[in-house]
Amino acid sequence: MAKNTIKLTAKNKGDITEVKTIIKHIMETGLRTDKKTGKTIPAHFITELTCMHNGKLVFSADWGAAVAKNPYLFFKFSGANVGDEIKISWLDNTSDSDTRTTHII
Repeated sequence: MAKNTIKLTAKNKGDITEVKTIIKHIMETGLRTDKKTGKTIPAHFITELTCMHNGKLVFSADWGAAVAKNPYLFFKFSGANVGDEIKISWLDNTSDSDTRTTHII
């Protein structure tokens, strides 16, 4: 399991909660070659991303090789309160994963 790859903030703005996250990940397509060795660099990219609000799914995404390195994600949802828990999790094609939890401010 990867460690400390997710930066996460969640802010309540009236009835809307804004979630911002940056995930440190190489997001390698498997189509590039190493300039020094000439060998293909193996694919290594996030395939699943989920966001939970107090244990309920509020956002999910199926990603692939076309997502950029160190992806940034921003989304909004309603129905949350200051202090509620937000949890972001990802899984990649090599079965590596990470999870980060924060509280809405």
